[in-house]
Formats: sequence, structure tokens, C-alpha cells
Amino acid sequence: MVSAALADTRVVVINGARQVGKSTLAEIMVDARDDTRTYYLDDDLTRTAAAADPASFVDFAGLLVIDEIQRAPDLLLAIKHKVDRDPRPGRFLLTGSARLWGLKGIPDILPGRSETVELWPLAQGEIGGGFDGFVDAVFESDEPVLARGALGRTDYIALALRGGFPEAVRRVDARRRARFFDSYISDLIERDIRQISEIERTAELRQLVEALAGAVGGLLVPGRLSSDLSLPATTVRRHLAALELACVIERIPAWSNNLTARAVGTPKVMFVDSGLAGHLMSMSLRRASYPTANVGPLIENFVLGELARQLTWAQARVSLFHYRDRDRYEVDAVLERSSGEVVGVEVKAAATVRAEDFRGLRRLQGQIGDRFQAGYVLYAGPEVIRFGPRLRAAPISSLWTTPAPDGDA
Repeated sequence: MVSAALADTRVVVINGARQVGKSTLAEIMVDARDDTRTYYLDDDLTRTAAAADPASFVDFAGLLVIDEIQRAPDLLLAIKHKVDRDPRPGRFLLTGSARLWGLKGIPDILPGRSETVELWPLAQGEIGGGFDGFVDAVFESDEPVLARGALGRTDYIALALRGGFPEAVRRVDARRRARFFDSYISDLIERDIRQISEIERTAELRQLVEALAGAVGGLLVPGRLSSDLSLPATTVRRHLAALELACVIERIPAWSNNLTARAVGTPKVMFVDSGLAGHLMSMSLRRASYPTANVGPLIENFVLGELARQLTWAQARVSLFHYRDRDRYEVDAVLERSSGEVVGVEVKAAATVRAEDFRGLRRLQGQIGDRFQAGYVLYAGPEVIRFGPRLRAAPISSLWTTPAPDGDA
């Protein structure tokens, strides 16, 4: 994806959370080229030079790679002037641990000149060698071939707690992984977020992050968080915006059909990495084994994250929503293709499925008729089971064991 963008576009921006492998990916992209120069703005001296003379800093005839561009945003104007005078593709490859165009004071000054690639933590197929083709497959056919699952509930919890950060995946020992997550969230709050947002009272931000982890998968209501945490509503909104800019959380917008006015329009929150969410929830395999452990939200976040990753490379142009209405019908994930077809996905942490688990999917199916491509309950059991026209239960592992169909979706 990045190599294709470099062939067509003057400026390519790789955005994503810290530690997802942006710098590594950039290095791989430039290894095959001789005409490259790389600057790392984590280095104080390099950053000082960039601030002193931005025009000279970006004056290079080949491919210039600038890592962590959000640390010197003034370079963007110099880059704009450079590519306006030399419109050859593949001039700049920028990486950033923040959603660059959302930063305060940085308008999108490169329309028509840049392409942004969102890099998420590793998907399960990338880690284990699967297909990661579920999204394309379910839109290509309402009866895609789905494999029987080989994993159980404990296996899925373990995968969710591991997450997709390459360093966390490498750390097999749970205690070593916990140390990574501790360091990750501390560095993020104390360094990264303070650099991109006007936040001084970091203890409040840590409090909010932990509250969000405890409410993962729920509706995102800033007023409720403000009341629960005894924080001003303006502070909560500012902190939420900072966490989104730093690629820690995602808001999943509500889906509604034009034919009904009963849909609830409140977004819900998802952590970009389920391992980080599980750590902030103080969840572990041992704790998850207790009968009262509430692992459902963690597994839902895990599944939503896998779907969101697939949307970045799917052939079909698909958007991710959730659905909830005032009659308490809900669907965890609503995938809507640009041409109007809809696939609903409900997530269950249990190893069995009941007919009532399709309650929200049936409501969605009844509302939109022929636009309803299919509905799936993804669960922790092994079998693929039909529950009616266009309704099936399938193992969660279908997300990464299902190949994408050949050809364009």
C-alpha cells in the first residue's frame, strides 16, 4: 500500500499509534532505493536544525523520510512549497504518532498532494499467517466459505490480552508484557500527548484512560464521564480529543437508517489495541477464569479492532458503525459498503449461541430489507451454524481464517 502510494503521490504520511512499526515500515520502503535520506525528529539536534531552517532541511532531490513529523509541524509548509515546485511523486515519506491533520494549528495544507496510510497494531493474520479476508468475503457473497474454528474461549481471551503491538507480541511472558504496557501508557501520557495537546494535569488523563477501559464497548457520553470522574466536561472533551489524536482510542459512530427515527446517535468507544485495554482493565487469564469476570467487552473490542484493521486493506470501500435503538436492540458492528449493502456483526464471548443472540441482527434485517447482505454472531465456539436466511453463527477466528475472494469486490 505504501509503495503504491509513493509511486503515485508526492507526499505519503504513515499515521498510527506509537510502537506499531511505522519507522520499521518506512525503513523497509526505502531499502530498495538509493536516493533516500532519513531524519529522526526524536533526536534533539535534528529537531533543532529543522526548526532553525525548515526550507533547507527539506531541500533534497530524492526521497526524504522524516520520522515523527508531529514534533516539527512547521516543516509541512516548507514541504508544500517544495512539492508545488517539483510535483514528481515519491518526494516525501512522513511518519507520525498522531493524526497529523487533526493537530491544533495544522490545517490540511497538502490537499491533492498527499496520501495518508493508517497503520494499526498487527492483525491476527499478520501475526499467525492467516488470510484476514473476512470483510471482503462477506460482501462478495451472503454464503462465504467459513472454516470451523479450532480455538476456545480461553484462547480468544489470550489473543485479546496479547494485542497487536509488535513488542507485546514478542513478549510471551505475561509479566514482561505487562511491563511493556505500563511503560507504554506512561510514556504516552507524559511525553507524546503533552507534546500534541495543551494538557498539564496528566493524572486526570490517566484517570480518564482507565475509566474508558472500564467502559470499553459502551456508549461514549462525555457528560457521564465528567460526573463519574468529577472533572469539568470541557476537560473530559479535551482529553478525549487528545487520546484520539494519539491513536489510543477510536470513536465508532452510530449507524441509522433513514426510515427510522429510533436509532440512538451516540458513538461508542474502542481502544486501538485490545491488549492495552485489557491491561488498563487489570484483566488477566486468571481473572478471566472467574465466573463473574466480565470479558465480553474485551472480546468485543478485540473483534472490532480486527474488523477496523481489515477495512484499511479491503477491496470493498466499507465503513464501520454500531447500532443501538431506544427499544434496546443493538448490533456491535455494522459494516456498510459504499454501494449501500450492510453486514451486521454481533460478538459473543461464550462458546454457545442462542436464537436470542440474533435479536439485534433480525431487527436490522427487518428495517433495511434487501440492503441487508448478512448477519453474523461471532462466538468462541467451533461450528459454523445457520440461524435463518442470511444469519449465521461463526467462530471468531473466521475473521482471519477466511480468504478474500479473487478479483475486485
